[in-house]
Amino acid sequence: MKELILSNDSYQMNWVEGNIEWGTVICKANLTVDKKSYREGDIIKEEYTFTNHTNREVFTELTDIKIYVPFNDDYTTAQECMERKCHTHIWCGDDIAYIMALRMGGEAPHLGLVLNKGAIHSYSIERDIERISNDRGDFILHPKPFSLSPKESYVIAWTLFPHNGKEDFYKKIVKYCNRFLDVQAENYVLFSGEDVIVKIKANYNFTKEEVEITQNGKKVDFIIKEQTIFIKEASEATGEIKYQISVKGVNTFLRLLVLPNLKELVKARCHFITQRQQYNKLNSRLNGAYLIYDNQDNSLFYSSANDYNGGRERVGMGILLAKYLQTQDDPDVDKSLRHYIEYVKRELVNESTGEVYNDYMCNNKRKRLYNSPWFALFYLELYQLYKRSEYLIVAYKIIVYYYENGGTRFYPIELPIIYIISCMSKENMDKEIQVVMEYFKQHADFIAKTGIDYPRSEVNYEQSIVAPAADILFQVYMLTKNQEYLEAAKKQLKVLELFNGRQPDYHLYEVAIRHWDGYWFGKNKMYGDTFPHYWSSLTGIVYRYYSEVTGDKEYQEKFKKSLRATLSLFYPDGTASCAYVYPATVNGQKANFADPYANDQDWGLYYAWKYLEL
Repeated sequence: MKELILSNDSYQMNWVEGNIEWGTVICKANLTVDKKSYREGDIIKEEYTFTNHTNREVFTELTDIKIYVPFNDDYTTAQECMERKCHTHIWCGDDIAYIMALRMGGEAPHLGLVLNKGAIHSYSIERDIERISNDRGDFILHPKPFSLSPKESYVIAWTLFPHNGKEDFYKKIVKYCNRFLDVQAENYVLFSGEDVIVKIKANYNFTKEEVEITQNGKKVDFIIKEQTIFIKEASEATGEIKYQISVKGVNTFLRLLVLPNLKELVKARCHFITQRQQYNKLNSRLNGAYLIYDNQDNSLFYSSANDYNGGRERVGMGILLAKYLQTQDDPDVDKSLRHYIEYVKRELVNESTGEVYNDYMCNNKRKRLYNSPWFALFYLELYQLYKRSEYLIVAYKIIVYYYENGGTRFYPIELPIIYIISCMSKENMDKEIQVVMEYFKQHADFIAKTGIDYPRSEVNYEQSIVAPAADILFQVYMLTKNQEYLEAAKKQLKVLELFNGRQPDYHLYEVAIRHWDGYWFGKNKMYGDTFPHYWSSLTGIVYRYYSEVTGDKEYQEKFKKSLRATLSLFYPDGTASCAYVYPATVNGQKANFADPYANDQDWGLYYAWKYLEL
């Protein structure tokens, strides 16, 4: 299939565009493949039959069979993305597998896929590397390993169907699959001691004797009410929990993660940073810097390459420590932070002008607007911690410098609008408040006028362009009560939440689609779906603003789940990973791993510590 255009689609979008044709099968096992496809209107049913024509048993391994399903998911221009590209949310849960494809602009019709026969256990990706961060790649589905006797066959069958959005998709998969299990958890990332609450709803009849559920190999108790299975347990030991679920022969699974309580997690991480990620060498200008830590080689790492250097995103470590110390008495962390402050003053920030440098030695060969708001936030947290107005003044200078150098037309990540106004109000900095408020309103005006025709940034189009747009509009609305900003923010939110899926896995639930961070910030330099990535928290923060201004409790819950999701990048011993590359393989290389570098991920922990009330 080279083209799939849904009827009543005013944009005539081709949903199956890729480098490899839809339905292409590559089978390393000694099997023949017979493909069939039936179409009635916009409903398409496809079957792939694998048959053993040899005289011996044939066993498959996970990636032996590749079925290409190239949904049209890549980034060109914002306008084309809104109309003719889709976000592809994939769930490979054995007998329960589906794909929810959503047009990036949100306008229906959208496209869905649900498995009817067989089992899909994982997916891989093949990318066009020449397009760097802008091509998510062609998707490849892998059937769960199976064995066939001579003359025996195995069938993978699914249905493609149009839908009107997330809610409609989950209603329609029940219609187009007569063996569906809807598996949901109250939380996918839990803190030790919290209850595990799981709900499993079948769209077919079964008896209690036909249900078997195990947790990490051990049988668990459950109750059944109105054909819905409920599990409630207490989480104790930290680590991944995998529930294997079998209901009348239909098999699937659910992945949860249990972490130490948030205070313990933050403390362990802060101590790891101070003990293992700070460079201490008196005769070096890097002295005091927080650097990358290689968990594989147990060593610090620095490179002048932008995403591995001594500045930029890595200020998130300093921000986390400053926030932690505001409520925790910890002399060792305080000593380390003060050492880092001296490094920042000496090497990364001109406190007189507000200029922020890209790397140590005041190196600004590459001027990068993203850096300024981050260091402004760092100084705001120092002000909050030490109650010294000079830190607030530097934060103000950084914001002014940012705007004097083109900031009103840029989409920055984490611009602390409300925070700096609140801090300056405490110091009666009325004149300075007027200055920055004028800049903030100009910025919001530009974003509102631009709408969803986003300018290109370091990636042509991405979640962390849309999230800042919504974030800035909500913040300026909350300060001005100008309804035009609120309406503009709501439009951004509708586009933003399309990046997030609901698959029953702590790597995926309320996690935004990102697929390049492992390459730019990781040790293994591998492209591919990065689930999770800490900037996914930006979407959660927007959910929080929306809930606050509208009272919508659903978004309050989504905000919490979004922030929790990024915490799987952190471990009880204080180690961390900058990115989890989720697919089974990317361009043929084994993936599904946490990158060894602890690099820039501490923003996710900072947001959780700041916003989650536990």
